[in-house]
Amino acid sequence: MATDIKAPTFPESVAEGSVAAWHKKAGDSVERDELIVEIETDKVVLEVLAPEAGTLTEVLAEEGDTVESEQVLGRIGEGKAKPAPAAAKAEPKSDAKADAPAASGGKQHQVKAPTFPESIQEGTVARWNKQVGESVKRDEVLAEIETDKVVLEVVAPGDGALTEIKAEEGSQVESEAVLAIFTEGAGGAATAADETPAASADDGASDEKVGDKILAPAARKLVAEHDLDVSAIQGTGKGGRILKEDVQKAVKEGTAKKAAKPAAPKPAAAAGPAFEGERPEKRVPMSRLRQTIAKRLVQAQQTAAMLTTYNEVDMSAVMALRAQYKDSFAKTHDVKLGFMGFFVKAASEALKRFPDVNASIDGTDIVYHGYQDIGVAVSTDRGLVVPVLRDTDSMKIADVEKGIGDFGKRARDGKLGIDEMQGGTFTITNGGTFGSLMSTPILNPPQTAILGMHKIQDRPMAVDGKVEIRPMMYLALSYDHRMIDGKDAVRFLVTIKELLEDPARLLLDI
Repeated sequence: MATDIKAPTFPESVAEGSVAAWHKKAGDSVERDELIVEIETDKVVLEVLAPEAGTLTEVLAEEGDTVESEQVLGRIGEGKAKPAPAAAKAEPKSDAKADAPAASGGKQHQVKAPTFPESIQEGTVARWNKQVGESVKRDEVLAEIETDKVVLEVVAPGDGALTEIKAEEGSQVESEAVLAIFTEGAGGAATAADETPAASADDGASDEKVGDKILAPAARKLVAEHDLDVSAIQGTGKGGRILKEDVQKAVKEGTAKKAAKPAAPKPAAAAGPAFEGERPEKRVPMSRLRQTIAKRLVQAQQTAAMLTTYNEVDMSAVMALRAQYKDSFAKTHDVKLGFMGFFVKAASEALKRFPDVNASIDGTDIVYHGYQDIGVAVSTDRGLVVPVLRDTDSMKIADVEKGIGDFGKRARDGKLGIDEMQGGTFTITNGGTFGSLMSTPILNPPQTAILGMHKIQDRPMAVDGKVEIRPMMYLALSYDHRMIDGKDAVRFLVTIKELLEDPARLLLDI
């Protein structure tokens, strides 16, 4: 009996997605929960796992096709993969009919840009990872397309090589525009002559051998970025070849130990921009992502009557409580006791007392929320993301710390879902982790307020007529003056200050 492979359930704000890459072909065997296809939306790339073990018998949505929520993408049947296709792939020089044209260049494909959603008009060719004539393997990243929201990867449709590049780096392309011509089997003859006898048929010119491991280029890039120990990564590709998915899994599970320092990776990044002359300058176009960030920040300031009020909090009580219970807390809840849990709980209580701060503006309507969903800003290599903790009023501090830790790890791995970054009623951002002493956070529309935490710094304070050194933190509350009066904004911030300076108030609800 065949099992349907369905697209994920998209949130209401996402109408459709695009089939970015199939990691299996019809006839391939698959294991349960194995990554089988990726769906690209206007915000994230969603992974579709095999619902059952068996054989991929049918592909109903080809790469590049637009699909809707829960649409059937393919089917899995019982049994094992047919041996013929595997043998043909393993032996490029066999007499199989399908391999005959590969030696001199087989079937040609148009390499197209992904299908952009309606909210994205065009993208920019950020980088070509492969050049004309260079051998590539199926699903290797050929190019990267940068839009105003995400960077999309364009992968090879099969084993072969690029024979023509039609859109150079930096050029603007529309949805499904032809980027290049790809020929199956091209480049194989040139690389075969250069291969050493020890190299297998899977080891293209672009792969790299590290010890007894073979890394695909995309995997090699991720290994360098995360500074991983290659020997600790289990390859699932042919002949134990380490694929991009293998590295992502190792990062997610934390099974790969950190390497001392790779010898070869990232020479270009270390070199930096090249300058010449006595007073050098370098002009480069602003990335599409940076353009969008700039536009949204300006819009937030132009559309809201934004104002910021400041206060400071003595962190002595929280720090003493944390020092006293951090070991037993970690043993009981299997998570470290940080500061963010206290701030989220204090903000939740303050939001209940001042519903205007927890509201949002929709046109000429005010929407009051009877719940507290707090977004916590998380920094990643790609930029800042704000996953949302739901119903924080009913969460324990341990639940908050676990949720934030999970968000941070998955955000850095690019594994956050769209629904996890939508619908917050309030936001907390912590610039103190980077050493910021004071800043003015910008609103996250349609929310009407955002709390900025900062660095804890010892300062002399007047306490009961005496000067004492206390660990102090500046707090900043930016708010939309159209919705929130200055009196309520100040009282809201004072409430957070009082709750943190006397944490027992959080337990006694006073």
